[in-house]
Amino acid sequence: MKLVLVVACALVDADGRVLIAQRPEGKTLAGLWEFPGGKLEPGERPEAALIRELHEEIGITVKEACLAPLTFASHAYDDFHLLMPLYICRRWEGLAVAREGQQLAWVRANKLRDYPMPAADIPLIPHLIDLL
Repeated sequence: MKLVLVVACALVDADGRVLIAQRPEGKTLAGLWEFPGGKLEPGERPEAALIRELHEEIGITVKEACLAPLTFASHAYDDFHLLMPLYICRRWEGLAVAREGQQLAWVRANKLRDYPMPAADIPLIPHLIDLL
């Protein structure tokens, strides 16, 4: 089974809310909510990929020193196995705006279960509730 490595970030604002993004129409798992991030390019380090993806997807600038590893997801989908480190970030430059047609929402950790998420993302929620 193919192993797919993606990296995700829990951006936490000053009010302790977490940013989630809704997958746009036309993408796999469209309509589900997830933490921003994406796939690594060949030879790319996870932190570099996350910095690039956060800039491409939501227009913010993150410094590597502001990314702290929190937990990870390991989930078997039908046709691949997903490994997804989740970083937490409380400091960035710029305002988060949807650059790829997706919806964004700032949500309290204890309300994340109110949003339908991909199976791999759901086990990450308790870690965020514990932290925040």
